[in-house]
Amino acid sequence: MPKAAKSSNAPTENAGELSFEEALHKLEAVVEAMESGELPLESMLSRCEEGARLSQICQAKLAEADLKIQQLEKTATGETVLKPITLAGDAQEA
Repeated sequence: MPKAAKSSNAPTENAGELSFEEALHKLEAVVEAMESGELPLESMLSRCEEGARLSQICQAKLAEADLKIQQLEKTATGETVLKPITLAGDAQEA
C-alpha cells in the first residue's frame, strides 16, 4: 500500500499553531481527497482521522472568536471595550 498519504498527516502535529484559515483549507483538501473515491481504505481512515482533528481545531478557533465577540461591551461613555476572557476553568476556581 502506498505510504504517501501518511506524509500529509505530518503537518497536523503542529495543529495548535494552525490558524483557522489554514485548518479549514487543510480540512477542505481532506474532504476533496476522500470524495474523489480514489484512496485505498487505509488512506481513507487516516484522512478521516486527520479531518476529525482539523474539524476540532476549526471548532475551537470559532468558539474562541465567539467568546471574544461575547466579551465586547460598551462602557458608560459609549466606548466599546474587550473584557478579559474568563475561561470555564477560571470561573470554577473563583
